[in-house]
Amino acid sequence: MRRGWKMALSGGLRCCRRVLSWVPVLVIVLVVLWSYYAYVFELCLVTVLSPAEKVIYLILYHAIFVFFTWTYWKSIFTLPQQPNQKFHLSYTDKERYENEERPEVQKQMLVDMAKKLPVYTRTGSGAVRFCDRCHLIKPDRCHHCSVCAMCVLKMDHHCPWVNNCIGFSNYKFFLQFLAYSVLYCLYIATTVFSYFIKYWRGELPSVRSKFHVLFLLFVACMFFVSLVILFGYHCWLVSRNKTTLEAFCTPVFTSGPEKNGFNLGFIKNIQQVFGDKKKFWLIPIGSSPGDGHSFPMRSMNESQNPLLANEEPWEDNEDDNQGLTISASHEAYRVQCWKSL
Repeated sequence: MRRGWKMALSGGLRCCRRVLSWVPVLVIVLVVLWSYYAYVFELCLVTVLSPAEKVIYLILYHAIFVFFTWTYWKSIFTLPQQPNQKFHLSYTDKERYENEERPEVQKQMLVDMAKKLPVYTRTGSGAVRFCDRCHLIKPDRCHHCSVCAMCVLKMDHHCPWVNNCIGFSNYKFFLQFLAYSVLYCLYIATTVFSYFIKYWRGELPSVRSKFHVLFLLFVACMFFVSLVILFGYHCWLVSRNKTTLEAFCTPVFTSGPEKNGFNLGFIKNIQQVFGDKKKFWLIPIGSSPGDGHSFPMRSMNESQNPLLANEEPWEDNEDDNQGLTISASHEAYRVQCWKSL
């Protein structure tokens, strides 16, 4: 009886958590809907007097608005991609692993299984990266998301504002969403500013539209500042071919830690996210190369990594000459960080 109550309570809490996780998305949707009403109706149709100016404002606004909402939709509803079946332990291997009580034997079992897979990253202690919740050997750049309760390929972070895990399948859409959000806020702020000044000086009558125009400028500027910082940070990550997790915890390869392990050079790094066809870079259509399970690496030669067989030599990076000298305190931090992942 008590067990039944605990299961019911646990199920209720999970249900409440799912519902509450949509609150940030609902807030964004409501703000966007209000901004649409305030700009289209209160500014363009009521405040702006010139017909030509109205048409130009509305056409440009709706062009940006379509891409802004399209990329937001894709960021929310593109499901995170999980490792395929070959990275999961078979029923027999799972039974052997769980029944084995000696940790060193368990580690060796994972090493033997990993030899059959294209995995080159390790934990901070040098062990094979294994998820004991999903019962799989993690592909390179894959991490377990505690919110989504799954392992996500090339996981970047879990974003509450889209209620989704950002990873291989939707990172391009997330970047586009940030870019169009910045453009959306910038366009609103620049076109509203002159009418903000007119209302401030009393050149326009104090009607209901005044509140919407003044508040619209304030909200657009507030979101622009925060979004441009976030977008700039992710642009830096893309230029180095890093995820947010890799920026905080240096990847560890079979040869040791290497913070530029996936850095292929500026152009190739961009292509790793957006693809090699530039016509798709601005459109929220999946164009990222590969399947998310394995990636070209900077430091491994062709015999170790077949992905490099047909690639041109990587571009030199300014960080190459810095070496891999790590102090004892930094090494301890990285070990602890990777153990937690």
